[in-house]
Formats: sequence, C-alpha cells, structure tokens
Amino acid sequence: MPLSERRLAPRLSCWLALVLLGLSGAAHAAARPVRVLIINMFQPEAAPWLAALAPTTEVRVPGLSADYPVVHCTADDVCQMTTGMGHANAAASTMAVLYSGLFDLRQTYFVIAGIAGIDPARATIGSAAWARYVVDGGIAHEIDAREIPRGWPDGYFGVLTESPDRVPEFAYRTEMFRLDESLLRAAQKLSASAPLEDSAELAAYRSHYREPAARAAPTVVVCDTLSSDTWWAGKRLGEHARHWTRLLTRGEGVYCTTQQEDNATLNALTRGARSGLVDLARVAVLRSGSDFDRPYPGQAALASLHTQLGLEDAGHVAVDNLVIAGLPLVHAIAGHWSQWQSGVPANPTP
Repeated sequence: MPLSERRLAPRLSCWLALVLLGLSGAAHAAARPVRVLIINMFQPEAAPWLAALAPTTEVRVPGLSADYPVVHCTADDVCQMTTGMGHANAAASTMAVLYSGLFDLRQTYFVIAGIAGIDPARATIGSAAWARYVVDGGIAHEIDAREIPRGWPDGYFGVLTESPDRVPEFAYRTEMFRLDESLLRAAQKLSASAPLEDSAELAAYRSHYREPAARAAPTVVVCDTLSSDTWWAGKRLGEHARHWTRLLTRGEGVYCTTQQEDNATLNALTRGARSGLVDLARVAVLRSGSDFDRPYPGQAALASLHTQLGLEDAGHVAVDNLVIAGLPLVHAIAGHWSQWQSGVPANPTP
C-alpha cells in the first residue's frame, strides 16, 4: 500500500465509525422510547392487560405473528405485545420487536406475563408467582418410561450425561436463566398485598388437595418456572419438574410453575442485550396458576387434566390475577420514571 493510502486508511476508519455511530444515534432518536413492555403469549392473557392499560397507539411490526401483528402503547410509554404460544412463536416475535428499529428498548423494563400449571405444594390456582430462575425442561435425553433403567425415578437425564443426577453442561446456552434479584424483590414488594381474585368453584376444587398451599386462597409468591412445549400433567412428571429445577440451579431453584415460552423469550432478550438493545437486569417473569400440574389423591392424571379444563373460573381468575399482581410494578415504573430510569430503586414508590 502506498504511503499516502496508509496515512488515509486510519482517517477513513475513524470517519466510518463516526458515521455508523451517528446512524445508530439517529435510529434510536427516531425510535419510540418504552418504559415497560408487557409480553403476553395469547389473546386471553393480553385482553385484561389491554383493558387495564387502555393503549392509544398501535404499532405494526414486520415479523410478528399474523394473529398478533401490532404492539399496543399508552401515552406514558407502556407497551404490550403478544407473541403467539410456544417456544418458536415466542422467540420469533420477541426478536422481531427487538430488531425492528421501531422502539428504543435500552432502558425498558420487560414483564413477561402468562398463565401456567402450578405445583400444589407451592401455591394454588389463581396465585401469581414471580420467578428467580427460568429452567428449560425440554433440553434433555428421554427414555420411554416403560424402558427406563432400574432405580431411575424417570426417563429424563441431561444431554451427554449418564444419569438423572448429573448436571449437564449448558451447551445450548438457554437451559437456565437467573433473573435480577433487585427487580424480583421490588416486584414482590410492590405486589405483596395485591387483592387477587378467587371463586367458590376454585375453592371447592382445591379442597380435594392435601397441601396447605393448594387449599389456601390465591397469593403472590416467589418461586421458579419450567418451560416445555409439551403440555404434561401428572404426579411423576411433577416430581421430575421439581428435581430438574433443583438440578439445573444446583439446589437453589424451587419449582413452582410450568409453561411453554419463557426460556425462548429470554434467549431472544439475551441476544438483544448482546447487541446493546436491551438490559437483562430489567426483565421480570410473572406466571399465574390456571391449573394444578398433578391430580389430587385418588384422582387419575387424565381425569385431572380433563376436569381442570372444565373449570370455568380457572382461566378467568388466572389472567385477571396476572394483571392485578403485575400492575403495581408497571405503574410504579411508568409513574415514577425518574426513580427507575437509571436502575431499580432501593425503595420504589408504589
């Protein structure tokens, strides 16, 4: 390279960097700032949030689900999106919003809010659970229950391990996420006294269970969630969920709810964080129990599944309690943005 070109090259590199920085800044300036983004998975979860928030703007985002093609936003920069159900829809829809260029999400707080199966040892139908750990229950080896080795509790064990008690290497990088403790505690504190709904139908059903937590009225709790695209049910699979959560969190996690999407959504947000688009310390996961993950004593697993699907109040109470438990955090952030803009405050104003 001639001397003149060697002298010019650093200047061109510097000029190009400044141009790209300027374009990035212009893109963020043109994007809509969002204080809170609520992520629901299907229409029944979204409906009570939209009713409570009364959004004034719809933003159509290329790449979103054909069933849920817009993001809804309020005048105080609280937005809501619906991903579609399951791992694939959750990841694709979240990525579409992150990389659309339509929103400035660098200071956004994310509230992933959906219904779930719930462990009767931890809480009851209608309870709302903030998660510390999010564990993927689908990344594993599986041997048919009729062929499992003698002495094994079930047919599941970690990828490239030899037994159910071996912690696998997290080769997928999506097997487990730990959420920010400060945000978790703030969410718990703000929602602790939320007046959750209940019903006589649900009280009658939960009376069949022996566990005190199952028989009690709905409450706000902190316990962990397990993702799986398979809609499983039954005592043995419930025991596996408890074991798998403890195993992947090295004894720290407490299984509570089971759902399909959260590891996929968190993986998308993690990639967004690596691109400088979001802050992972600003992500909260809230799941409310719409059914028990196992039958009561003397009830068959299939009968439990069918009976609970027929409980008219279960779904309504679960989705309403998502909003009742989640809104205190959303209102605190949006209404006192100066406290939250730089991070979770030590003593948030309700």
